[in-house]
Amino acid sequence: MNAFLSYILLGLSLAAPIGPINAAQIDRGIRGGFMHSWFIGIGAVVADGIYMLIVYIGVVRFLQTPFMQTFLWLFGCFVLIYTGIETIMKAGQIHLENTRSSEPLIKSFFSGFFMSISNPLTILFWLGIYGSVLAKTASAYESSQLMVYSSAIFLGLLLWDITMAGVASNFRKYLTPKLLVTISLLSGVSMICFGGYFGVQAWGNLIG
Repeated sequence: MNAFLSYILLGLSLAAPIGPINAAQIDRGIRGGFMHSWFIGIGAVVADGIYMLIVYIGVVRFLQTPFMQTFLWLFGCFVLIYTGIETIMKAGQIHLENTRSSEPLIKSFFSGFFMSISNPLTILFWLGIYGSVLAKTASAYESSQLMVYSSAIFLGLLLWDITMAGVASNFRKYLTPKLLVTISLLSGVSMICFGGYFGVQAWGNLIG
């Protein structure tokens, strides 16, 4: 049981570092409420699950080819810059009334999914972290226990997702309209900066 809890904590710690997903969750929670923020995170967790599966079945070499890495850097650049610009453009539309975004939840889901699935750092992240966990766990446990502990990591990711959605959606109650707009603008700028970094990496791969 202690080992299971430790893997849940590992999942929480993997999801906690501030990045484009957390920035998007904060913005969507303020603008659209809990469900929209939660679906951003759910989309990202599904993408994480796909990469966990890829590492698990050992086909990550295909994703490490220069062509695929360049494609993912470029796609991630587009997704993040597009989402960041959209966030900034909608920043002035935030109000403190208890209205909720008319945007469909499926759009929030796919925003989180594409932001995560197109991030080459996610591949390297899961290859390094989950790959090492697999190597260590496989040497000490049976395959059935390996699945249990992998599920614990996934559960940790989901718990962080729910926590972020709850904090972001409830935080709006205590903020002034000007501060809400400022936070949304900063979230948008953050995503554009991440997108710019991805673009630079893609350019480096193209000319390298």
